[in-house]
Amino acid sequence: MFREMHKKHLSLPQDIIEEILMRNTSGVLALHGDDGYPYALPMTYVYKNGKLHFHGLSKGHKIDAIHNNAKVSFCVVDKDEVQADEFNTHFRSVIAFGRMHEVSDPSEIMEEMKPVIGKYNPNADKDFSIAYIKEHMPAVSTFIFEIEHITGKESTFLANKRQEMNPKGV
Repeated sequence: MFREMHKKHLSLPQDIIEEILMRNTSGVLALHGDDGYPYALPMTYVYKNGKLHFHGLSKGHKIDAIHNNAKVSFCVVDKDEVQADEFNTHFRSVIAFGRMHEVSDPSEIMEEMKPVIGKYNPNADKDFSIAYIKEHMPAVSTFIFEIEHITGKESTFLANKRQEMNPKGV
């Protein structure tokens, strides 16, 4: 169903893919937009329990696109260092494919928002955080991205460097 990576020797193992998703804070969500046009937008996220978790306003193009077609993809660029002499970059990225579904139960929304607060403001007061979530909940939608396929890839330079540091692949 999903295409195999063309340059398999540049693929990242699952543990590094998960590290990338854990340490980064944003990526680009690609949706099926209006009139057959793709719609891609930068989004903050939380990765936990093998799923991507998103939040945003409960109205607009993004919400309409998700409701019209739940199949989405998400890309996180972990590294992108320009190498002028090579006319290239030393890159590392992850792309996930799957389906997005909206969380509608208020208690589930509260639980979805807690890791967001923890990731983006780990020093936030717990009572303030809960009050903040309750105040903004009517205008916020939360979504869970169920990953069906995920790949990670890095440049030849980074792949060779990782191989040198860990020649046995352990």
